[in-house]
Amino acid sequence: MNIIGILKKNRKLIFSLAKNDFKSRFAGSYLGIFWAFVQPVVTILVYWFVFQVGFRSGTVDEFPFVLWLTAGLVPWFYFQEAWMGATSSLLEYSYLVKKVVFNIDVLPIVKVLSALFVNLFFVLFFVLICCFYGYYPTVYALQIVYYMICLVCLVTAVAYMTSAVMVFFRDLGQLINIVLQIGMWMTPIMWQSNMIGEKYQRILKLNPMYYIVNGYRESMLSKGWFWEHYLWSVYFWILIVALMFVGTKIFKRLKPHFADVL
Repeated sequence: MNIIGILKKNRKLIFSLAKNDFKSRFAGSYLGIFWAFVQPVVTILVYWFVFQVGFRSGTVDEFPFVLWLTAGLVPWFYFQEAWMGATSSLLEYSYLVKKVVFNIDVLPIVKVLSALFVNLFFVLFFVLICCFYGYYPTVYALQIVYYMICLVCLVTAVAYMTSAVMVFFRDLGQLINIVLQIGMWMTPIMWQSNMIGEKYQRILKLNPMYYIVNGYRESMLSKGWFWEHYLWSVYFWILIVALMFVGTKIFKRLKPHFADVL
């Protein structure tokens, strides 16, 4: 399965479905898409209050805790929403899966793109908070685009695998919830990796989300280029290619049986 070919050939269809998917999630509510932004903002404020006000966490690597925390939560919120949405995409759009003429390969990508709309808002939200604290965007901030591409590629790679399996094993959604809960603390997002030994830090860095979260922080706060960690970057992209290969192979192998099960 050629992901790039699917995107190129069906780009208008994918964008149209993603836009409709985003709108339909809030259809019927008085405040509409406003709710898409409320929960993540409230979550950030709660974490900020608990850690900075309650536990009196001051600065992290000389940066205000709220900035360091938000830099980790923004990509994590996207990864969480996009992965869960894409995993259940075939179930949600089962009526399209049963249509012989419809290319169901685009459905996981639709969910990934739909979640990206909210993420773009939160990237801007993060930049504005940084400006409020006096950390204005520099040329390093352009790397956020690179790390957003990393995010999209990562969630797409795993989503093709999990969306296909989800059709046959509905409990997978609950397992992913558990993985996300553990993953949030293993990234790490709300604590520093230097709190543990160097051996364990190397293990944590095998988590691809660690690479992305660290990249967001370097883009706006600590000012570092992604190629300065070239071995880490090479590892990340090798992992993405491997996950994409395995995920698309599984999707292609199970694809003929989707309509029968749904």
